[in-house]
Amino acid sequence: MEGVISYTLSQKGNEQVRSVNALVGETNDGGLNDIRSRPVRPEHALAAIQSATDTAVQEGNIGAGTGTRCFGFKGGIGTASRLLPPKLGGYTVGVLVQTNFGGVLSIGGVPVGEELGRFYLKEQLDYSPDGSCMMVVATDAPLDARNLKRLAQRAMLGLARTGGIASNGSGDYVIAFSTAPGLRIPHRMERAALAQEVLHNDAVSPLFLAVIEATEEAIINSLFAAKTMEANGVRAEELPVEQVLEIMKKYGRLKH
Repeated sequence: MEGVISYTLSQKGNEQVRSVNALVGETNDGGLNDIRSRPVRPEHALAAIQSATDTAVQEGNIGAGTGTRCFGFKGGIGTASRLLPPKLGGYTVGVLVQTNFGGVLSIGGVPVGEELGRFYLKEQLDYSPDGSCMMVVATDAPLDARNLKRLAQRAMLGLARTGGIASNGSGDYVIAFSTAPGLRIPHRMERAALAQEVLHNDAVSPLFLAVIEATEEAIINSLFAAKTMEANGVRAEELPVEQVLEIMKKYGRLKH
């Protein structure tokens, strides 16, 4: 389960008013996680909110990524970001993923899953491509709801670049939001028409590329950070990073 707690800032006179907006998504990590036991209680959710910080995001077997599996290996939490150059607005796009899906793993165009012999539809492999991937996209670009939706759609292209297939039982979801101060809504109506500065359609393509790249990298990061885990009689092996690096060298994507 992946939760997003966002804050809406509005202006009430000289005072900023903050409201809490909670959005929760779910993925099925049954197997490593005994999901039917319903161990998470309200106090756990409150403790997570109270301990939240703005420090670097931990990756791998952490939080909602503890019980996840990806491409037949141990999945987890991954994150990445892109910063546009000043002439393109200087905006940042950040992506956090909880990887719990399948397909044929590809890294930088290299068929890593095939090389490792671990991929969907391989007769000898017994794993499901289902499970779902939660992706959270944040940007400081002033995007309205329509262009945030378009940005979220491009995150799925990043998932596809890693070899994900969005299988029948995999509910892959993207949540996108903007932190741009110009989108804040005044607490009190001073006039009927609300003036907001939003990015023009012609300026959003660089953000689309940024979210595709960041999503792809975040997914790969989750695999590189995750560690082998065994629980409830199920074992998920970590991605053999050294083997992967050798494969990348073989295809000329890394220097020897």
